[in-house]
Amino acid sequence: MRNISSVLGRLAKSISISLVLLFAVTMTSNAQDAKEGAALFKANCSSCHKIDKKFTGPALAGMSERHDEEWLVKWIKNSGAMIAAGDPMAKQIFEEYNKVAMPAFTQFSDDQIKGIIAFVKEEEARLAAGPAEGGATGGAAATDDANNFMIIGMVAIFLLAIGVVVILSRVTKTLEKVIANNQAAVEAARVRNESVEESGRVKFAQKFLKNKKLVGFAALMVVGLLAVLGWQTMWNVGVHTGYKPVQPIKFSHQIHAGVNQIECQYCHGGAYKSKNASIPSANVCMNCHNTITASDHYNGETSPEILKLYRAVDWDPDTRTYGDNPRPIEWVRIHNLPDFAYFNHSQHVSVAGIECQTCHGPIETMEEVYQYSPLTMKWCVDCHRTTEVNADNKYYDQLIEAHEKLKKGEKMTAAMIGGLECGKCHY
Repeated sequence: MRNISSVLGRLAKSISISLVLLFAVTMTSNAQDAKEGAALFKANCSSCHKIDKKFTGPALAGMSERHDEEWLVKWIKNSGAMIAAGDPMAKQIFEEYNKVAMPAFTQFSDDQIKGIIAFVKEEEARLAAGPAEGGATGGAAATDDANNFMIIGMVAIFLLAIGVVVILSRVTKTLEKVIANNQAAVEAARVRNESVEESGRVKFAQKFLKNKKLVGFAALMVVGLLAVLGWQTMWNVGVHTGYKPVQPIKFSHQIHAGVNQIECQYCHGGAYKSKNASIPSANVCMNCHNTITASDHYNGETSPEILKLYRAVDWDPDTRTYGDNPRPIEWVRIHNLPDFAYFNHSQHVSVAGIECQTCHGPIETMEEVYQYSPLTMKWCVDCHRTTEVNADNKYYDQLIEAHEKLKKGEKMTAAMIGGLECGKCHY
């Protein structure tokens, strides 16, 4: 009975899924042509253009009224060629936007460019009509195309569901009768098994308590286990490996250092010249993000995390100007050393030539940064025992020079061996 029920259930599920997939494929094929232009626009155009307002490039609303379709196809495919050929309108646009030509899209076919133009027209009409009317028009068109097939599909699924319910209802009643007949026997067997198990546990406990050596050994094992657990707990006090706090802006090192391969010291410039690696100021971020808005992933709109950066520096992306009310970004510190521990980034990065990943782990793969290393004294000492000294730098040249003077009996001052470095006293 169970096999029959399982087979019928799988058959009903397969038929239902097949009908739903057939319906989805039909609807998708009807809408595919309308979506191609939108997809190309979002992937290639939205980073510089918006429909209803000026961005890096001009607003696209009304471009079909200003230029004919043939001119637009040539302009999008290779604007530089039209400017070089002396096209008056192309030269005017080139002069208006600081003589910066739009990138060429020679990989697009004429039909693909016409699809982009059609998408711009539809978006322009939707924005002009308003959200409610635009949404109603699109919904009515899709409903007219798929109305007949939807009705037939829904009726077929409804009839199939009724048949499956009737069959499974009968199978369920049969199974309930079988379970009811066997329930008394199963319950009796369970009670017998429980009584036997309880009796066995009582006998084992009695024998265990009578054996004093075994009881003593068990007590010793418990004490040893508690001692080991206590030692491990105390040893890990203050060790924050894996610590990953929530930051005010979701900055991804994977995207910046991994995908885009930005050097660590572009942002953390203090790592090679001072004790602290330093957190970059917001204006360093704005070097790129005054134009890079990640709009490809947010339907043409600016990323919410980049908008947080704009609010911090009081940047208006529409007028592309800064305001007078900047606010600091309150980053949460991840790597903390005790006050009695002195660590100098420049000594390790510039003098020893150690890579950032040695201490911070595979930072280029971290979506959210966390503490990779334990940063304990043992961890530092183990590293110092295995790391070879890079003597090819000016610091050791100064030491050699100072020792040579000592051998000759000449005067040597503290300044000659780095005594003027600020970090010697101020840390």
